[in-house]
Amino acid sequence: MTDQAAGTPVVLHRGQEAYIASLAAMRDYTDARTAASDDQLWIVEHPSVYTLGLGADPSHVLDAHGIPVVQTDRGGEVTFHGPGQAVIYLLMDLKRRRRDARLFAREFVHAIEQAVIDTLAAYNLPGERRAGAPGIYIAEGAWTGAKIAALGLKIRGNGCTYHGVSLNVSMDLAPFGWINPCGYAGLATVDMKTLGVDAPLADVQQALARQLTDRLKG
Repeated sequence: MTDQAAGTPVVLHRGQEAYIASLAAMRDYTDARTAASDDQLWIVEHPSVYTLGLGADPSHVLDAHGIPVVQTDRGGEVTFHGPGQAVIYLLMDLKRRRRDARLFAREFVHAIEQAVIDTLAAYNLPGERRAGAPGIYIAEGAWTGAKIAALGLKIRGNGCTYHGVSLNVSMDLAPFGWINPCGYAGLATVDMKTLGVDAPLADVQQALARQLTDRLKG
């Protein structure tokens, strides 16, 4: 731990890890935080799992096909995590001063979304926000409107955050068809490979982490 009030988030590579192990570790780290605790970005890849937000309707899991379904404490509805997806968890203290002011929830979400948009742009993929529908969607072409990145956060009353963002890189997309992604029936979901970008997962993980770090550093 360091005095990181004006510092840069520490990026940790956790490799392939079961979702429930990541969830427990995020909670434990957040429970133990002090004013001197590092802000951290955790890069992880999960085996196949469906996760439900606090207010999620379990009926949006149409047929799990044997994939585990885990109740979480993040916001949002149901989503799918699996191999070939870049997942970054953000363990941040929003009450710390960053540049000229503390970071508020809306600005935090905006920064995460912009990091995804700029990561996609580096691979010549057009991403956009959609009002009332958290995440990033494809803005042009045959896959216009398809979701490529999901966002779900937990922000505690003391300003400390966990959970984060997932970007579909090169996945088996079939499990998205077995749910109503983020609660939307029939929502198309796509990955970078389907859009013609055959990039190694590790490269995209690093690119997204760099974009997030740039926006969230002190």
